[in-house]
Amino acid sequence: MSMQPLLTLTDTPDPSVRQAIVRPLIRFNEAQSGRCEEFRPLAILITDVHTGEIVGGLWGGTNFTQLHIDLLFVPEDLRGSGIGSRIMHDAEAEALRRECRGVWLDTYSFQARGFYERLGYSVFGMIEDYLPGHTRFFSKNLFESVGLGLLWVESGYGAMGTKRQVLSTSGQSLTLGTLRLGWF
Repeated sequence: MSMQPLLTLTDTPDPSVRQAIVRPLIRFNEAQSGRCEEFRPLAILITDVHTGEIVGGLWGGTNFTQLHIDLLFVPEDLRGSGIGSRIMHDAEAEALRRECRGVWLDTYSFQARGFYERLGYSVFGMIEDYLPGHTRFFSKNLFESVGLGLLWVESGYGAMGTKRQVLSTSGQSLTLGTLRLGWF
């Protein structure tokens, strides 16, 4: 005879409750995928140099072969300065160091869809009227496979235009103007 469970609905769960749910889910995912689930947080913070206050940044994490960007906020007075592109570049570079194959995120129709598309992201799904009158877009940017590793190339990124030094999987150091390279 199986036990009849008690269902509890709450909007104030203790964080330990999430762990009680996620632990068996992770075990199931690992058994089905044959891969170890290794979530690692990733944050890039924009800090006011005068006050020390965090005024924006990126919040996400890597798992399996993907970086998920949960939040990106750039204060209005910094928009158009290239800082958003730099943050995205730094997050993508870290994703490559963590051996990810791509990045995914979501944005609303009134937010930054065009910004992400200029960075090479493409929409793979949407929910119309998620917020009445507005669409929620799900976008991805996959790194290209080359040989045994991954290659990621982009010709410039906004106002930054700096040279990047990159390490290949063989440990070779490369500097290629405004091209961005990842693992290859």
